[in-house]
Formats: sequence, C-alpha cells, structure tokens
Amino acid sequence: MIELLYAVSTLVFVVAGLTMVGMAMRAYVQTSRQSMLHLSLGFSLAVAGAAATMISAFLTGFAGPRSLLLVNSGLTTFGYLFVMYSLVTYE
Repeated sequence: MIELLYAVSTLVFVVAGLTMVGMAMRAYVQTSRQSMLHLSLGFSLAVAGAAATMISAFLTGFAGPRSLLLVNSGLTTFGYLFVMYSLVTYE
C-alpha cells in the first residue's frame, strides 16, 4: 500500500513539475527572458530526480535507500538552485 501511495504522489509531482516546465518555456518563447530558461531547467531537474528515484526504487525493490535518497536530494537541490537563480536574475 505504501508503494502505491509513493508512486501516486510522485506521479502527481511529476505532472505538476512538467506543467511548470511547459509554462516556463511558453513564457520564454513569449518574452525571450533567460530567467525563464533557468526556471524550466530547475523544474526539469527536480522532476528528473523524483522520476529517477521512483523508477530506480521499483526496479531494485527499494534496495539501497541511501543512494536513492542521494540521487533524489541531489537533483532536487540543483533544480531549486536554478529556480532561485531564475528569481534573482529576473529583470
């Protein structure tokens, strides 16, 4: 049951994150602001971390939780750094 809840919550996060990526890319096309590219890259990294962790967890039977958490937190951290950078450099 917990695996199902994990998969559902991760899929919701991935869909929401990809929606944000799409919105940021549309804003970039409309405005040509570099900060929108950084924003989309940040959300892409966060989504990649969540998706890679979920896929790896199910493929390995949830073995190696430390490495799973390291990948997830690493990609999410770099993603949020890009999101923060996009906010700082926005004109």
